[in-house]
Parts: sequence; structure tokens; C-alpha cells
Amino acid sequence: MGLLEAHASLAGKVAVIVGGSGGIGRAVTLALAKAGIGIATCDIDAEATRTIVPEVQKLDQKVLSVHADVCDAAALDRFYDRVEQEFDRLDIVVNLAGGVKRASFVETTRAQNAREIRRNFGYVIDSFRRAIPLIRKGGRGGSIINFTTIEAHRGAATFSVYAGAKAATTNFTRAMAVELGADHIRVNAIAPDTTPSRAVFEVIDPEIMEKLSKLSEQTLAQTFNMYIPQKRAPGEEDLANAVLFLASDLSRTITGTTLHVDGGTMAASGFIDWPFGDGYMPAPMAETLRRLFRNIEETGASGP
Repeated sequence: MGLLEAHASLAGKVAVIVGGSGGIGRAVTLALAKAGIGIATCDIDAEATRTIVPEVQKLDQKVLSVHADVCDAAALDRFYDRVEQEFDRLDIVVNLAGGVKRASFVETTRAQNAREIRRNFGYVIDSFRRAIPLIRKGGRGGSIINFTTIEAHRGAATFSVYAGAKAATTNFTRAMAVELGADHIRVNAIAPDTTPSRAVFEVIDPEIMEKLSKLSEQTLAQTFNMYIPQKRAPGEEDLANAVLFLASDLSRTITGTTLHVDGGTMAASGFIDWPFGDGYMPAPMAETLRRLFRNIEETGASGP
């Protein structure tokens, strides 16, 4: 066993991954299984809950995979009932499920708002309520990792309820880290930004997606060059690696913090690397403005 594996000490533990069968969740589940961790996962994607099972079994780990919508409190309870019945311990919880559809707040309904709050914050409370006694029972401490978002840290227009719910999850993470400190249960958050995944693409309006699909790969790559300081979007494996770190003893004194896995976009906080030599500024400068609004400059028209 190498130094990293010895310090990480993950083998033999059991993890619950809520939303752990498809997309980013699948990457997290498989990374934990490769580290020698038994898996209990639930997901709204019925097909993904089936296909994840043989993938984890190939890694010689026990797996429980349940089809459940976290917006259904009873379904989440039934999942945790199965966890309690089928595993003799619980060490790690990853609350990864969530989602949003871009819309102006005034165009949304109360029912839509309630569902958005539930699937981005409300279920996290219920997951904690069920997980804490199971982790405490082992007396070994544990690690709970909540997925939030960069939108919890900025004014995300057209994502207002989602941003508010994720901000609640972020501060709930801090509060629970303090409450559970004496139990050696660490509580942290991961805040992604732009990560290529099915969930990210589902946020974008269909008409915008259609227009994007007509652009060249070179043109699309320029968005990352402008927006992300590292010039590339973190992948699913980068988020899985962050989970491994926060789940392991390598982070044994880290609790109540948010880890931004975003290639530097939170650090930039709105500073964009504008093209045409204008460089980093929160607003486009002369050359970018001239090219963006060439029609106005040349004809005096009222639009770009």
C-alpha cells in the first residue's frame, strides 16, 4: 500500500451517494468503489440505477442501487431503510442530487419553486436526519459532502430560487460541521461551475442549444478560454477526485468549508479574459466592444 492509500484509509468503508447513478454521480460512485468502498446509491434515473450495479460489482464492491426521486420524502426514507438493513455501517454520505431549469422568477409557479427548493436543499436535511444516527452508531466518525454550486455565491439571474436553495445548503453545511464536530463527523461542500454533463445541458434553453450546436468546436472552446482562468472546464473525474479527498483522512481536519472545483471561475468573480487583446476585465474593453457592436459604430444602428 502506498503513502496516499495509507493516509486516505478508505477501503472497507460504506458510502451513501444520493444521485449517484448517472453523470457526475456515476463518476463519484465508481471512484469511491475503486477506493474499496461499499456503495449505496439512489437516483431518479431508473435506467442508470440498473446499469451502475454491474459496474460497481466489477470492482468487487457491494452495491445497493435504488430508483428514487429525492423530492419524494417517503422514497428517500425507504432508501435509507434499505441502507440500514443491508449494511452494518455508514461512513460517507454524498448529497449530490439537484437540478434547475433556467427561467425568469416571475414566470415560475409556487409548485415549481417548492420542487426546486426540495431537490436542492430540502432533501439534504432529510438525508442528514437519517444518516447521522447511522454514522454515530459506528463511533468512528465520518464525512458528509454536499454538492452546492457557484450560483450559491453570486447573483444568478434566472436561477434565483435554485441559487437561494443552494446557498441554504452551503450555510447548512457550515452549521452542521459545528454541530457534528465532537462526533468527528466532518461536513463539507463542493461547488462546481461549468462541468460538461447531462444536467448542465438540460439547463440551457432548447433554442439556445440549437444555435450552439451550429457553432464550430473552435468557437465553443473560446467560451472556456474567456470564462475559465485555467482555460478548460473541470471534468466529472475532477469532481470525483474532490469527493475522494473530502471523504478520506487526507482531509481529516477540514470541516465546514466549500471546495470550489471550477478552474478558477469563483476566484475570477466576473473578470473575463476578453478577446482581441483586451484581457481580464469585468466588462469588455475597446477592441471587444468595437467588434461586438460593429453595426452601431459603422451605421449608428441601435443593436449589435
